[in-house]
Amino acid sequence: MVIGVYEAKKRLSELLDRAAGGEEVVITKHGRPYARLGPAAQRKSQDEIEALMARVRRRRERMPMTSWSELKQDRDEGRRF
Repeated sequence: MVIGVYEAKKRLSELLDRAAGGEEVVITKHGRPYARLGPAAQRKSQDEIEALMARVRRRRERMPMTSWSELKQDRDEGRRF
């Protein structure tokens, strides 16, 4: 939905409800897009966070361990080129 700033001021509650429902609302000023309303990002559930952390741990176990000195050496070597 595209709406002008003046009209958006009058209908802000309705526009917020629409945005919360997943609809994108573009507010224009002098015919140009000025702002966009959309649904707020949903927080991840504890189960989703734990699953993500388990994936990170599994990936880390497959990677070879590298010391800080090796990382710094690689970094410095890359800067020379």
